Amino acid sequence: MSRAAIVIHGGAGAIARASLSAEKERLYIEALSDIVASGQAILAQDGSALDAVTEAVRLLEECPLFNAGKGAVFTHQGTHELDACVMDGRSLEAGAVAGVRQVRNPVLVARAVLEKSPHVLFIGEGAERFAVEQGFAPVPPDFFSTPERYEQLQRALKMQQTMLDHDGAAQASDDPLDPDRKFGTVGAVALDRHGNLAAATSTGGMTNKQAGRVGDSPIVGAGCYANNANVAVSCTGSGEVFMRTLAAYDIAALMEYGGLSLKQASERVVMEKISVLGGSGGVIAIDREGNIALPFNSEGMYRGFGYVGDAPNVGIYREE
Repeated sequence: MSRAAIVIHGGAGAIARASLSAEKERLYIEALSDIVASGQAILAQDGSALDAVTEAVRLLEECPLFNAGKGAVFTHQGTHELDACVMDGRSLEAGAVAGVRQVRNPVLVARAVLEKSPHVLFIGEGAERFAVEQGFAPVPPDFFSTPERYEQLQRALKMQQTMLDHDGAAQASDDPLDPDRKFGTVGAVALDRHGNLAAATSTGGMTNKQAGRVGDSPIVGAGCYANNANVAVSCTGSGEVFMRTLAAYDIAALMEYGGLSLKQASERVVMEKISVLGGSGGVIAIDREGNIALPFNSEGMYRGFGYVGDAPNVGIYREE
């Protein structure tokens, strides 16, 4: 039996040392630790990797510290549009939703797409209709709004730029990572005791993005990928670059066809292929042997991991 483990991320970006609040940093560390522990508990009870990543991402969606679900960033038009994907490495089945506005937990609807639909990806009104048909009660569009995210949008509008979430609060935030220069995706990957891998990714997108824009998070092979043959991956960063490079799948391909280790493959994609195109961010990955990689080319990445039986290990900055 495999040594089960879960890995999570809550976005990557630049460090806001000047405005760093010890209290805010503690909140992030506690949230990451608690969510890793929740995933470990599922795996310890012989739960599946798919169950563990789904629940971990649901908890990240429920936490307004992160840009997914409650606390999602605003579009240029002042709305919220959320994306999510889940993938089962055992069967290579996947489910995803994009551009949803009234789905409280996009990852749960993505899981329902995987299990109860012949399709892989639903968008917009079709995704929301599917969610209602599956018994998910819609929430009002302002459910996701928080004052911090609204202020972030106002700064972006004033500066006339698109911001990658934790990239959005340079002047006004005490977050460890600068919300005005952060990529606000969340994700989880896991290996269960039966050797099955799974991945899940969810996001509110980019502050001040145009309505209708979709990034890498709900795209199988770009922001999310799992295959029992080698690896499970969840990405956070410059979505357009991660799509153009098929970053998540590229790690698996380098391992399968190039014979690279998890560490070699993930670092080549993040530190070389993504960087050369001007992309920023990172990935979390776990292979079928239980090896873990968390490379990022930004200054920081909210992240955590835990093998069953161990204490959660979490970090924000590069030196950790």
